[in-house]
Amino acid sequence: MTTFLQIHLLTQYPPANLNRDDTGRPKTAMFGDVPRLRISSQALKRAWRTSDGFRKALEGHTGERTRRLGDVVEEHLTAQGTDEKQARRIARTVADVFGKVRPESDKNDKNPTHIEQLAFISPEERQTALEFAARMAAGETIDPKKTPVLRRADTAVDIAMFGRMLADDPDYNREAAVQVAHAITTHKVIVEDDYYTAVDDLKKPTEGAGAEFISETGFAAGLFYIYLCIDRDLLVRNLDGDEALATRGIAALLEAAATESPRGKQASFASRARASYVMIERGATAPRTLAAAFAAPIGGGDILARSIAALEDLRERFASCYGDETEMSRMDVMRSEGSLASLADFVGA
Repeated sequence: MTTFLQIHLLTQYPPANLNRDDTGRPKTAMFGDVPRLRISSQALKRAWRTSDGFRKALEGHTGERTRRLGDVVEEHLTAQGTDEKQARRIARTVADVFGKVRPESDKNDKNPTHIEQLAFISPEERQTALEFAARMAAGETIDPKKTPVLRRADTAVDIAMFGRMLADDPDYNREAAVQVAHAITTHKVIVEDDYYTAVDDLKKPTEGAGAEFISETGFAAGLFYIYLCIDRDLLVRNLDGDEALATRGIAALLEAAATESPRGKQASFASRARASYVMIERGATAPRTLAAAFAAPIGGGDILARSIAALEDLRERFASCYGDETEMSRMDVMRSEGSLASLADFVGA
């Protein structure tokens, strides 16, 4: 029977532009027939998995999403004294394991060791690639396509959590054990425009008043509902059965989700926030988001308190109608109830 961990967070952001669309304005979505601010799941996951806290907690157990492994191999070989042409040839051969490398004859390609798509590469795969490259440079005949470089399971926690797709080697795809919803505000939001100017510090008074630069940027503030679902059993399988590492990974993800923000326009808005409320459910019951609690947008008065009440009320209604049986733990900052440490203990129990 599968064990699911469902994490629900409410995080209040001041005026910000955390996650921009193709025009530079904050991303939005229609929900409950009104516009909401939105943060894409991709932006959330990148902010979490690249955060200092996440990487420190899982040092040696995080992967790299890159097109540039061939560069790493080539630099490694040339540093060991391998001829540049031979190093380039070996680097292209090894990089091809992780995705297609463009023909070296392509004059428009200035990076002949880059693969065409981003690939999520585990520490074990990276090390094996370097070892094979060194053996090839020493004269050994190795076909990386027929020699196991790729892994179906390893100790890369972020790959185990968020999955990967290798178009040329689907046998080594990794199903994501963590699902992350796009975050939306619990209330209606209208994106505003900040008109701003910049003045030349060396401009002389005799040159008259006026700015040297004029522009505008979109922004908005809001209370976001963030939802994650973790298939703990799949996470353990992706980590080759390492229960302890899975527990460490979940605790690190929980802390990142509660404390880390997407980095969009941080210099302009300093919109760093922490979750004001976190609820975690644990059990074998089929998971479900509680976003429907905000289908009717929260409005008036204390939006945070009203959002918490709506969230907890809907959870109880689902439990009553479906007979859900899940354990629950929570942290409410405004009431000084619970703690991040107690939540970490709960997910690791």
